[in-house]
Amino acid sequence: MAKAGANYMNSQLIRMEALANGYAEGIALDTNGYVSEGSGENIFIVREGVVYTPPLASSVLPGITRSSIMTLCEDLGIRVNEQMIPREMLYIADEVFFTGTAAEVTPLRSIDRITIGAGRRGPITKRLQEEFFAILSGAKPDRHNWLTPIAVGSPVASAR
Repeated sequence: MAKAGANYMNSQLIRMEALANGYAEGIALDTNGYVSEGSGENIFIVREGVVYTPPLASSVLPGITRSSIMTLCEDLGIRVNEQMIPREMLYIADEVFFTGTAAEVTPLRSIDRITIGAGRRGPITKRLQEEFFAILSGAKPDRHNWLTPIAVGSPVASAR
């Protein structure tokens, strides 16, 4: 469950295979064939107003952004279920999005060249993105103590 250097080999292979097949990103399956995660992102699926994400037992790294989005779902009254997700569920999803330190909250338009929902960011992804970025930017209070303010010019803020 650690993000050790060698753990990223699978991520590199996922990404290489996706690029070789003309995709921008790949989605991994666990050893039982259920949806796991992207090459460097956690995955969320929205179906009929409910958000689904694979449990940690599905070979998923416990991402900080994943946890934050699950918390925001609770705050906004959006039901979230951690459950095994069959690959086929990706194709009937209303919305799919990735989360991660670099990905932040990124909606997916298509999977395996099959359009997801309307082929653009859906309303639940939009709400979660807006709430997430409002907290990170300081436009809304950091009610979960996710941010650590650092005074400009302090020794901690300097990279030496």
